[in-house]
Amino acid sequence: MKGSLVSNTGPIIALSAIDHLEILKKIFEEVILPETVHNEIMQGGKDFTGLGFYRKATWIKVQSLTNPIEPLLGTLLDKGEASVIQLARETGADFVLIDERKARKIARKIYGVHVVGSARILLEAKHRGLIPNVREALEGMRSAGYWIHDDIMKTALEQAHEE
Repeated sequence: MKGSLVSNTGPIIALSAIDHLEILKKIFEEVILPETVHNEIMQGGKDFTGLGFYRKATWIKVQSLTNPIEPLLGTLLDKGEASVIQLARETGADFVLIDERKARKIARKIYGVHVVGSARILLEAKHRGLIPNVREALEGMRSAGYWIHDDIMKTALEQAHEE
Protein backbone atom coordinates (compact mmCIF):
# COMPACT_ATOMS: atom_id res chain seq x y z
CA MET A 1 0.00 0.00 0.00
CA LYS A 2 1.65 3.16 -1.17
CA GLY A 3 0.14 6.54 -1.71
CA SER A 4 -2.00 8.83 0.38
CA LEU A 5 -4.51 7.96 3.07
CA VAL A 6 -7.33 10.00 4.60
CA SER A 7 -8.36 8.61 7.99
CA ASN A 8 -11.41 8.75 10.19
CA THR A 9 -11.24 9.31 13.96
CA GLY A 10 -11.72 5.77 15.28
CA PRO A 11 -8.71 4.10 13.64
CA ILE A 12 -6.39 6.93 14.71
CA ILE A 13 -7.57 6.64 18.30
CA ALA A 14 -7.35 2.83 18.25
CA LEU A 15 -3.84 2.75 16.77
CA SER A 16 -2.68 5.47 19.16
CA ALA A 17 -4.13 3.62 22.14
CA ILE A 18 -1.87 0.62 21.39
CA ASP A 19 1.14 2.76 20.45
CA HIS A 20 1.05 1.70 16.79
CA LEU A 21 0.12 4.98 15.09
CA GLU A 22 3.56 5.07 13.42
CA ILE A 23 2.48 2.08 11.29
CA LEU A 24 0.54 4.48 9.07
CA LYS A 25 3.67 6.55 8.43
CA LYS A 26 5.56 3.43 7.39
CA ILE A 27 2.84 2.08 5.09
CA PHE A 28 1.64 5.28 3.40
CA GLU A 29 3.51 8.17 1.81
CA GLU A 30 1.05 10.69 3.22
CA VAL A 31 -1.54 10.53 6.01
CA ILE A 32 -4.20 13.24 6.00
CA LEU A 33 -6.97 14.02 8.47
CA PRO A 34 -9.85 16.33 7.78
CA GLU A 35 -9.92 19.20 10.24
CA THR A 36 -13.19 17.79 11.64
CA VAL A 37 -11.49 14.49 12.51
CA HIS A 38 -8.52 16.27 14.08
CA ASN A 39 -10.92 18.29 16.26
CA GLU A 40 -12.80 15.13 17.31
CA ILE A 41 -9.51 13.54 18.38
CA MET A 42 -8.38 16.63 20.30
CA GLN A 43 -11.74 16.84 22.08
CA GLY A 44 -11.17 13.31 23.41
CA GLY A 45 -9.07 14.94 26.11
CA LYS A 46 -7.94 12.97 29.13
CA ASP A 47 -10.18 9.99 28.27
CA PHE A 48 -8.08 9.28 25.17
CA THR A 49 -5.03 7.32 26.34
CA GLY A 50 -3.24 7.71 23.00
CA LEU A 51 -3.54 11.49 22.75
CA GLY A 52 0.16 11.95 23.52
CA PHE A 53 1.14 9.66 20.63
CA TYR A 54 -1.21 11.56 18.32
CA ARG A 55 0.20 14.94 19.35
CA LYS A 56 3.74 13.72 18.59
CA ALA A 57 2.72 12.55 15.10
CA THR A 58 3.78 15.73 13.32
CA TRP A 59 3.86 13.77 10.05
CA ILE A 60 0.03 13.65 9.99
CA LYS A 61 -1.30 16.45 7.80
CA VAL A 62 -4.52 18.17 8.93
CA GLN A 63 -6.43 19.70 6.05
CA SER A 64 -9.64 21.69 5.67
CA LEU A 65 -12.22 20.81 3.06
CA THR A 66 -12.20 23.00 -0.03
CA ASN A 67 -15.95 22.63 -0.55
CA PRO A 68 -18.90 22.09 1.78
CA ILE A 69 -19.77 18.45 2.48
CA GLU A 70 -21.91 17.05 -0.28
CA PRO A 71 -25.57 16.93 0.89
CA LEU A 72 -25.90 13.15 0.41
CA LEU A 73 -22.81 12.51 2.55
CA GLY A 74 -23.98 14.94 5.20
CA THR A 75 -27.36 13.25 5.40
CA LEU A 76 -26.17 9.64 5.50
CA LEU A 77 -23.06 9.86 7.68
CA ASP A 78 -21.71 11.70 10.68
CA LYS A 79 -19.59 14.78 10.07
CA GLY A 80 -16.25 12.98 10.53
CA GLU A 81 -17.00 10.14 8.12
CA ALA A 82 -18.52 12.50 5.57
CA SER A 83 -15.48 14.79 5.73
CA VAL A 84 -13.11 11.83 5.23
CA ILE A 85 -14.86 10.79 2.03
CA GLN A 86 -15.20 14.39 0.84
CA LEU A 87 -11.51 15.16 1.49
CA ALA A 88 -10.39 11.94 -0.20
CA ARG A 89 -12.32 12.94 -3.28
CA GLU A 90 -10.98 16.51 -3.21
CA THR A 91 -7.36 15.45 -2.78
CA GLY A 92 -7.47 12.34 -4.97
CA ALA A 93 -6.28 10.23 -2.03
CA ASP A 94 -5.56 6.59 -2.77
CA PHE A 95 -7.25 5.19 0.34
CA VAL A 96 -9.61 6.06 3.17
CA LEU A 97 -9.28 4.42 6.58
CA ILE A 98 -12.75 3.88 8.01
CA ASP A 99 -13.98 1.03 10.21
CA GLU A 100 -17.69 1.80 10.42
CA ARG A 101 -19.60 -0.53 8.07
CA LYS A 102 -22.17 1.93 6.70
CA ALA A 103 -19.53 4.57 5.89
CA ARG A 104 -17.28 1.96 4.25
CA LYS A 105 -20.12 0.80 2.02
CA ILE A 106 -21.09 4.33 0.99
CA ALA A 107 -17.47 5.29 0.27
CA ARG A 108 -16.92 2.21 -1.85
CA LYS A 109 -20.24 1.76 -3.66
CA ILE A 110 -21.44 5.33 -4.15
CA TYR A 111 -18.16 7.26 -4.38
CA GLY A 112 -15.77 4.61 -5.69
CA VAL A 113 -13.22 5.27 -2.94
CA HIS A 114 -10.74 2.52 -1.99
CA VAL A 115 -11.47 1.69 1.65
CA VAL A 116 -9.24 -0.03 4.21
CA GLY A 117 -9.90 -0.77 7.86
CA SER A 118 -7.79 -1.01 10.98
CA ALA A 119 -7.57 -4.81 10.75
CA ARG A 120 -6.22 -4.56 7.18
CA ILE A 121 -3.63 -2.02 8.31
CA LEU A 122 -2.48 -4.42 11.04
CA LEU A 123 -2.27 -7.30 8.53
CA GLU A 124 -0.13 -5.15 6.26
CA ALA A 125 2.04 -4.16 9.22
CA LYS A 126 2.62 -7.80 10.13
CA HIS A 127 3.40 -8.66 6.50
CA ARG A 128 6.05 -5.90 6.49
CA GLY A 129 7.51 -7.00 9.83
CA LEU A 130 6.36 -3.85 11.63
CA ILE A 131 4.45 -5.80 14.31
CA PRO A 132 4.98 -9.38 15.51
CA ASN A 133 1.32 -10.42 15.44
CA VAL A 134 -2.15 -9.14 14.67
CA ARG A 135 -3.95 -10.80 17.58
CA GLU A 136 -2.11 -8.82 20.23
CA ALA A 137 -2.80 -5.53 18.43
CA LEU A 138 -6.51 -6.27 17.90
CA GLU A 139 -6.93 -7.43 21.49
CA GLY A 140 -5.15 -4.28 22.65
CA MET A 141 -7.60 -2.16 20.67
CA ARG A 142 -10.51 -4.02 22.22
CA SER A 143 -9.03 -3.62 25.71
CA ALA A 144 -8.76 0.12 25.07
CA GLY A 145 -12.51 0.19 24.33
CA TYR A 146 -12.44 0.05 20.52
CA TRP A 147 -15.23 -2.14 19.17
CA ILE A 148 -14.15 -4.78 16.65
CA HIS A 149 -16.73 -7.29 15.41
CA ASP A 150 -15.94 -10.95 16.11
CA ASP A 151 -16.15 -11.75 12.38
CA ILE A 152 -13.50 -9.14 11.62
CA MET A 153 -11.26 -10.57 14.36
CA LYS A 154 -11.72 -14.08 13.01
CA THR A 155 -11.03 -13.13 9.39
CA ALA A 156 -8.00 -11.01 10.29
CA LEU A 157 -6.50 -13.78 12.43
CA GLU A 158 -7.07 -16.34 9.65
CA GLN A 159 -5.37 -14.07 7.13
CA ALA A 160 -2.51 -13.50 9.58
CA HIS A 161 -2.26 -17.30 10.12
CA GLU A 162 -2.92 -16.79 13.81
CA GLU A 163 -6.19 -18.75 14.20
